[in-house]
Amino acid sequence: MSKLFDVELFLAAVLTGSNTTRQCHLRQAKAIQSAVHARWNKENPWSWKKKHLVWFLSEHSSNHFDTTKYYYLLTIDIISARLGKKWKFKNL
Repeated sequence: MSKLFDVELFLAAVLTGSNTTRQCHLRQAKAIQSAVHARWNKENPWSWKKKHLVWFLSEHSSNHFDTTKYYYLLTIDIISARLGKKWKFKNL
């Protein structure tokens, strides 16, 4: 089994704020990566499309509280910025 793509290294250039905030975003990014990898077998964020992240927000996290979805949305905005995409997501 190969090692998963290092999301921490991927997001290091765009993560700012306190250590607690950075760790929270990293934990959420790893959860997003794991879900997208399990659903579409795409572990590398460079291969993700907007539909993968929309699916995560609308389907995978549908049982979460609205506040949790909001924090996932913030993490997805950071991932989009790192990818250089200007994707806009609504809180689904």
